[in-house]
Amino acid sequence: MVPRQPRRGLLLSDVALEVWGDPIGHSLSPAMHTAAYGYLGWNWTYGRRRVDELSFPTELSRLDAAHRGLSLTMPLKHAAFAVTGDRDARAALTGAANTLVRTPAGWRAFNTDVGGIVEALREQGVVAPERARIVGAGATASAALVALAELGARDVEVAARRPDAAATLVDLGERVGTAVTAVSLGDRARRAVDVTIATLPGGASVDHSVADELAATGGALMDVVYGHWPTDLSRAWDRAGASARGGEGMLLHQAVLQIRAFATGGVDDPLPREAEVVAVMRRALVGD
Repeated sequence: MVPRQPRRGLLLSDVALEVWGDPIGHSLSPAMHTAAYGYLGWNWTYGRRRVDELSFPTELSRLDAAHRGLSLTMPLKHAAFAVTGDRDARAALTGAANTLVRTPAGWRAFNTDVGGIVEALREQGVVAPERARIVGAGATASAALVALAELGARDVEVAARRPDAAATLVDLGERVGTAVTAVSLGDRARRAVDVTIATLPGGASVDHSVADELAATGGALMDVVYGHWPTDLSRAWDRAGASARGGEGMLLHQAVLQIRAFATGGVDDPLPREAEVVAVMRRALVGD
């Protein structure tokens, strides 16, 4: 079956794209995007640039019209959200954007992390979780919560070192129809959940006994970390004999949505031969 063409048509002229963040040298996005564009036969380039929050507005203002869009990683997701009032629904909910696309009226912001988490969980066999747990209350936790709500979760526990840091997630849960309870990461009284999404930074340590408690009741684990594998949590899941995956699936699928946005101005229409494009990007991600 040939995928239907995007509703607004593909932009196939020369296009310049980049990923920005600080640090940025570790990013796997250039490899994935370049592989996809090569497979599709598009004369697009995708580079990387180290940009911090302070220099972000200046760097953005210097881009010429050839720059169709940007991928944004930490610490720029809130800064990217703030530069425009034209945002997709997921960016508006999370208050964060990891994608900017140039339009005749200016920049449009997207949060493709949410969709990336949804598809990564589906690949892991998590399709309709009733109860879930998020470990950590940072920026990615908001995307994780919206993704869980989209999958149907109505009861989400947020385990954080400082439960008061989850106040914004409790408010977000009310907006997406999901009951959010904030607890201490060290709490030993755990209810069983269907899935756990870990959003702690790469290299963050979790006490051995705490990790084992989380694994015992945590269902499948998706740890958004990549490049710091295994994590303390993934080791605990291995000890428990439970499913644990890193953040590569999220990274892959959010990038597919970014390419859709760069090509058509939206994330809903599939790319030509999208299944084959995803396979090419996956091989680039793992270095094959």
